[in-house]
Amino acid sequence: MNLLPILRVDPADMPDRAIVCGDPFRAAAIAAKLTDAVELAHAREYRTFVGTYEGVRLAVVSHGVGSPGAAVCFEELAKAGVKTIIRVGTAGSLSPEHKTGSLIISTAAVREEGLTKQLVPIAFPAVADSAVTEALYQAALESGAPGSIGKGVTLTMDAFFSGVVELPHETYRRAGVLAVEMEIAALYVVAMLRGMRAGAILALDGDSTAVDEGYDPHRDIVGEAVEAEIRAALLAMARL
Repeated sequence: MNLLPILRVDPADMPDRAIVCGDPFRAAAIAAKLTDAVELAHAREYRTFVGTYEGVRLAVVSHGVGSPGAAVCFEELAKAGVKTIIRVGTAGSLSPEHKTGSLIISTAAVREEGLTKQLVPIAFPAVADSAVTEALYQAALESGAPGSIGKGVTLTMDAFFSGVVELPHETYRRAGVLAVEMEIAALYVVAMLRGMRAGAILALDGDSTAVDEGYDPHRDIVGEAVEAEIRAALLAMARL
């Protein structure tokens, strides 16, 4: 048995499709919706399950918070032979049209994190796969989300809470960016470099500019949106 050094799974046990998320507990919740799901490993923040959804075998893997650790997960999934990745996550809204409880399909990511700058030049775009994006969007429309459904560019940042340097949220809001989170740029860049197709769906859990004043991702409307995006991701993966 030749285990991957970080995920601690045998590549031979991995299917060619994976749903990824930050939270190990959310990974378990997604896996609970699969048929014959089994947990392969739980190492650090990386928790890996495999199972079947509507006849399609897939993995569910948690990647933790932030681009560097998440990129390690994505790189090892590529080494395990995964060819399609969908990220299921939460994000702060940058758009007045899409409020808490809405779902956003990320078509591309602004690279305001530090990880991808060490992989490719800054001019290199972080872009989702068009087929994955469309499958996610159509599935989101059928998901029963409590809010609106949006599709567009998202922002990936390292910083969550503000310091003395002003965060660029307002600049990107004016530019039409829909939401901010912490891993999608890494996913899209690694996927493009390693020959995978990738997409992402996000449940909005609040206004990104109000994080310092009272961030609460545990409200019922957020939970409903997360359940809706999980349904959408599973359905999209089955259709791809």
